[in-house]
Amino acid sequence: MPQSVRPEPAAPLRLLQRPVCLLCLEAEWVLAQAGIDQFQRVDIERDPALEERYGIRIPLLIDAAGRELDWPFDPAAVEDWLAAAQ
Repeated sequence: MPQSVRPEPAAPLRLLQRPVCLLCLEAEWVLAQAGIDQFQRVDIERDPALEERYGIRIPLLIDAAGRELDWPFDPAAVEDWLAAAQ
């Protein structure tokens, strides 16, 4: 049975998170389940502007075009979100 091939994003995805965040760890697990191992972890606590803008919305996935995928998401939602960008 052939495997489905998901196109890789044009640039790395960014996962906005906090250092001690169980939901953020779960989001990383969801990305792994979706076959995504290339993404940038962004600690919003290191950037006051990100902290102010996204403080209660983490974890949050952002693609190269600036599209945002709010938590909660599962592997299928991530795949659908990535496919919609194509």
